[in-house]
Amino acid sequence: MERGAGDRTASSLFAGFRALGLFSNDIPHVVRFSALKRRFYVTTCVGKSFHTYDVRKLSLVAISNSVPQDICCMAADARLVFAAYGNVFSAFARNKEVVHTFKGHKAEIHLLQPFGDHVISVDTDSILIIWHIYSEEEYLQLSFDKSVFKISAILHPSTYLNKILLGSEQGSLQLWNVKSNKLLYTFAGWKVGVTALQQAPAVDVVAVGLMSGQVIIHNIKFDESIMKFRQDWGPITSISFRTDGHPIMAAGSPCGHIGLWDLEDKKLINQMRNAHSTAIAGLTFLHREPLLVTNGADNALRIWIFDGPTGEGRLLRFRMGHSAPLTKIRYYGQNGQQILSASQDGTLQSFSTIHEKFNKSLGHGLINKKRVKRKGLQNAMSVRLPPIIKFAAEEARESDWDGIIACHQGKLSCSTWNYQRSTIGAYFLKPKELKKDDVTATAVDITSCGNFAIIGLSSGTVDVYNMQSGIHRGRFGKDQAHKGSVRGVAVDGLNQLTITTGSEGLLKFWNFKNKVLIHSVSLDSSPNMMLLHRDSGILGLALDDFSISVLDIETRKIVREFSGHQGQINDMAFSPDGRWLISASMDCSIRTWDLPSGCLIDSFLLDSAPLNVTMSPTGDFLATSHVDHLGIYLWSNISLYSVVSLRPLPTDYVPTVVMLPGTCQSQDVELSEETIEPSDEMIEYDSPEQLNEQLVTLSLLPESRWKNLLNLDIIKKKNKPKEPPKVPKSAPFFIPTIPGLVPRYAAPEQNNDPQQSKVVNLGILAQKSDFCLKLEEGLADNKYEAAFNLLKELGPSGIETELRSLSPDCGGSIEVMKSFLKMIRMMLERKRDFELAQAYLALFLKLHLKMLPSEPVLLEEMTELSSQLEENWIHLQSLFNQSMCVLNYIKSALL
Repeated sequence: MERGAGDRTASSLFAGFRALGLFSNDIPHVVRFSALKRRFYVTTCVGKSFHTYDVRKLSLVAISNSVPQDICCMAADARLVFAAYGNVFSAFARNKEVVHTFKGHKAEIHLLQPFGDHVISVDTDSILIIWHIYSEEEYLQLSFDKSVFKISAILHPSTYLNKILLGSEQGSLQLWNVKSNKLLYTFAGWKVGVTALQQAPAVDVVAVGLMSGQVIIHNIKFDESIMKFRQDWGPITSISFRTDGHPIMAAGSPCGHIGLWDLEDKKLINQMRNAHSTAIAGLTFLHREPLLVTNGADNALRIWIFDGPTGEGRLLRFRMGHSAPLTKIRYYGQNGQQILSASQDGTLQSFSTIHEKFNKSLGHGLINKKRVKRKGLQNAMSVRLPPIIKFAAEEARESDWDGIIACHQGKLSCSTWNYQRSTIGAYFLKPKELKKDDVTATAVDITSCGNFAIIGLSSGTVDVYNMQSGIHRGRFGKDQAHKGSVRGVAVDGLNQLTITTGSEGLLKFWNFKNKVLIHSVSLDSSPNMMLLHRDSGILGLALDDFSISVLDIETRKIVREFSGHQGQINDMAFSPDGRWLISASMDCSIRTWDLPSGCLIDSFLLDSAPLNVTMSPTGDFLATSHVDHLGIYLWSNISLYSVVSLRPLPTDYVPTVVMLPGTCQSQDVELSEETIEPSDEMIEYDSPEQLNEQLVTLSLLPESRWKNLLNLDIIKKKNKPKEPPKVPKSAPFFIPTIPGLVPRYAAPEQNNDPQQSKVVNLGILAQKSDFCLKLEEGLADNKYEAAFNLLKELGPSGIETELRSLSPDCGGSIEVMKSFLKMIRMMLERKRDFELAQAYLALFLKLHLKMLPSEPVLLEEMTELSSQLEENWIHLQSLFNQSMCVLNYIKSALL
């Protein structure tokens, strides 16, 4: 298929950089202890790579290189981290690069167990393979019948040499000696599937987690159950024991709750409810420390400390992103370092593009803070606000009052937020006469000064509120601004104009101060969203027919119309200079439109539909969010550091799918290789010497080479020294040297012919220059390029010498002078090097004006040259006069 545009397949403007806001998923974490640094590290999985954090401050230590598929399970020993993806798993050294890869499974791997110099892997077909780590060779392979014994958990019991304990979905357990390849013992189990196995601090004792929610403390030496516990929250997801002197066991559940069991009193001593909003993927007590590390699919990694008298853990440190897909993202401030994001989990968070330590959460929106404080956290869930669907932020007065206004899904009132205090604000803005929530807020904006918020409602009403006091400051129109639901509101940078658009297909311009309607524009289709670039006064409108209209708010006319999207347009963003409009659509494409040329200059597809796009105020990054993704994805602007062709894409251009960037920054080498690939669009344009034969073209020589040719006599007089140079009285003796980069001494001249004549050879003095010879050749073949090029290389004094030597008195001839005039006429006919021809002719006339009338041959040539000059000048003069008239009209006319 023809792709056009130099067979370009990926985006030419944006390259995947990295993902923000991803900390954990449903893969259990791995805790490692570094004996060298004497500290613990926790590793969590984020899609195709994993993060390693220092437990002391939860600071990010390393991000691994990406693997081809999503990681499905992890394990680690003292030296390496093992990560499985599909039917392959790799060993990572230094938490970053792959050093070993193990291939041999035919089904997806779901269990990994390091085993000294070996590693054990189990796939979903219950085939167990033992690998030698450093040779990457199979040591042993065991096959199990899935219908009888499908492996669901694996454990190496402490002090049991060469032995592993396997748990099955059928409920039975098997103890194997992997060195002798023998089944040592089969435990009957409890007729319920095994979900977790964990070694207890006591030798021979193992904790078995079951699908029924039971935890069995079992002695595998005597095959006896020591104690049983039961949780009513579903299957046990993970188990861990405290080893700092307290006989406590923690068990995770799919509800996000953690049960804490006292092994001495055999009872439940505490519950950590809602430790995570999703299932507990993994929990681990750190060895000999009262710290519990937990992670879950809610994109959170938390560390709990047990230092209270009741034995309940309190949150010590955490790294947390959004636990549900994002609804809105926008850059905050003018430095391009913070991105505000709202999510379906009800939180508003800020992510730093510089470092994770600058991230912060503004929290959940609460309807009544006092009520929550009075009745406790158990009541917090019922008074939380619905998710934010749209917000607007301005940092102008953030230190004085709230600078963020947000509207919530299905709610009439809009909440204010304070970025500096990282909390919800003091006011809920809504009209007093409306009490019910059948009318909802659909559009918000905040003025550039930060003083006023404009809120559009589904009833068509548009209200203005003061951000400092929360007081209602007016309404556009008598009762309502639009007959349909308000789809967008915007205020210009000077608070002069307010633009609103409604679902009935009208765009209205209002005076911001007196709320009077100025102008109304009817649109071809109902608008979906609206975006204003305040600096340039350009308004972008995404319509329901999947097209985009661009208006100038000064003239209030549509200046550009774009079409090409095949699905609903979810979001738009302007580049900081207002030249590009970037649109994201449900057809999984992100397109970049060039506003000055009105063309599509870039388009690429993604495997997940983009919901939001926002461009950095500094223009270095494009940020996107996507359906069913929890992170924010940054794309670097290639045009800032590389030559990019902005040619329009052909109508039949078919973009290809670009993979979303990972959390690890993309390698610069890959980008450079991609951008350096030779293609038609990257070839730089070489301007010809003359664009058209009819155009007068000047030379590229500096003015000093031709402008002062007529004034050389004056310049020489000015530069003449006032008195001759004085010879020093006692000049020092110098050995003569040869000029050059390497100093050499000059050899004394040897006079071989003492009888040499002192009579000067006049033939040497009369030798003709190369310029004269080229002019004589030009008379024969009528080609003067060589002669003219010689003249262009000379300086002003050399040019005067050459032209002076053309006369018969100075060694020239009448024929050579005629040839020179023909050369000038040739230059004027071709209209190239126009100013040089004029300057050379003027100097020629100055030097030889007295003798020209006495020579009929030269006089005839001068007559033809004069008519050529007059014709060229009349043409130029008409162009100059025309330009002057247009310029005077523009300066004087009232446009």
